[in-house]
Amino acid sequence: MAVQLDLDAILAFTISLAKEAGKIIRDGQQKRFETEASQDEKLNSVDLVTEVDKAVEAFITDKITKQYPDHQFIGEETYTGQKITDEPTWIASNPIDGTTNFVHGYPMCCTSIGLAVGGVPLIGVIYNPFLDQLYSAAKGRGAYLNETTRLPLTGKPKPLESLGQSLIGVEYGSSRSAPQLPAKVKAFEKLAAHTKDGGKMVHSLRSAGTAAINIALVATGVWTCTGRSAAGHGMSAGFCILTEAGGVAFGGKTSSLSGDIDAGLMAGRKYLAVRAIAPGEGETALQTQQRFARELYDITDDYDP
Repeated sequence: MAVQLDLDAILAFTISLAKEAGKIIRDGQQKRFETEASQDEKLNSVDLVTEVDKAVEAFITDKITKQYPDHQFIGEETYTGQKITDEPTWIASNPIDGTTNFVHGYPMCCTSIGLAVGGVPLIGVIYNPFLDQLYSAAKGRGAYLNETTRLPLTGKPKPLESLGQSLIGVEYGSSRSAPQLPAKVKAFEKLAAHTKDGGKMVHSLRSAGTAAINIALVATGVWTCTGRSAAGHGMSAGFCILTEAGGVAFGGKTSSLSGDIDAGLMAGRKYLAVRAIAPGEGETALQTQQRFARELYDITDDYDP
């Protein structure tokens, strides 16, 4: 029997929850600066976690389990291999997405909360409390900035003739050794280099330092695409906002590029988010997005994250 959910009520709850979590993040940063608090390392010295991350996740977990006790929950700081099933599953994968930014006082960080059923994102909320920017979506209801401005910001999707017309979101990530780092730097150089030197000469590359906001910026239509080799669970909220704004999420270079978001993509380690694009001549919008993805993947190396 299909799960029946009141998405409007759940979206309202999630927006309120994200704003409450955002206040904890703002207050937590101020206290950290006043007390010169330290942070722990996860993977290495650039993969950080603070006591505020843990406090925010505990707050979100408590609120969700009290409101929806029958739902499942996956969180970044408490993740132990839980699977996304056919049961409603909350994914607060990033209590603070952009922890390095948070530690340094750079105002590009957010809390990211999503709800998925069977690997399909149904609710997505991303909130940057320092800039007071809220991205939200519910399946079938569109995506919005600050609950009033429908995404993409351009209204109708803009056309895109080639990779060279793109503004692309990139990240170095926390893996700073071979083969990951050299492969990324090689791709960045190929994207930026002049066409006479064999490059694509894209308009530019940008880095926000937070995967969730990166995807939200693609959903707005401001960025053309962003990709990452990381756990896809964290992108549940972003994927919901992206697809409701007409964008699409693909798997890695060797994937089918079907555009379907399921448990496999959600649990995977590689993704590419592409904005809504006006269909090219003789193409559907998805075919245009697929063509763009292939052009990008043609200049990148495939590697394990």
